[in-house]
Amino acid sequence: MKLIKYIILGIIQGFTEPLPISSSGHIFLIKNLFNTNMFNDLNLEIFLNFASFIAIFIIFNKDIIRLIKGFFTYISSKGKKCYKEFKYCMLIVFGSIPVGILGLFLKDPLEKLLANNVYLVGFGFLITGIALILVINSNGKKDDDDITYRDAIIIGICQAIALVPGISRSGMTLVGCLLCKLNRKASLKYTFMLYFPVSIATILLGVKDFVGSGIEVSVLGYYLIGMIFAFIFTYYSYKWLTKLVEKGNLWKFSIYLFIVGILM
Repeated sequence: MKLIKYIILGIIQGFTEPLPISSSGHIFLIKNLFNTNMFNDLNLEIFLNFASFIAIFIIFNKDIIRLIKGFFTYISSKGKKCYKEFKYCMLIVFGSIPVGILGLFLKDPLEKLLANNVYLVGFGFLITGIALILVINSNGKKDDDDITYRDAIIIGICQAIALVPGISRSGMTLVGCLLCKLNRKASLKYTFMLYFPVSIATILLGVKDFVGSGIEVSVLGYYLIGMIFAFIFTYYSYKWLTKLVEKGNLWKFSIYLFIVGILM
């Protein structure tokens, strides 16, 4: 039974992480439905988040390597080569500023205020659902090279709103991209490029706590099994999301979010 619980946790984390339905909101939902304290295990959360991070990194590894190489090539060539890659890296930095600033000052207070409030988390689901409806037919003309620093800040603010539990990070970031007239492919890419700085910061902060608290060897095997399922489901969940975004079917998630949000 214990093994099955860790498998379920891995599946929930993996399936919901890329989708615009809030992974943290679903963890909260399952925790309350089954009245379990397993979701309060910070070490497990670190392991599962890391598994999702690896899966998404593998999906974008070519883009990431190209951007990193281009960034340092631009600097070393004193601006003669790889400006596009350098600019895109800077757009990621600018897009990460709002969530970095707000997260530094508001993340803990927000989590304490909303962590045990099922009504407000349900309200977060409804906000995400409404936001997805707003971009139901959106498909702008801007590609990767057309994103401006103004766009990056606006999209970054949308991402920062997801600090409120129940509001989806990927959902709000996608909405921000589409409202800024990015096409669907560019929106999806930039959304998950912004995922990496946030995820890395979250993992590093978690590792800091992990080192201080330690880990029981007896549960390490369960953690690894949960990681495997989180990795697999994150990978294929993202592939599914890609198809839905390309077809303009983000609104289908709104139906689900409205139902769950109202029930909560």
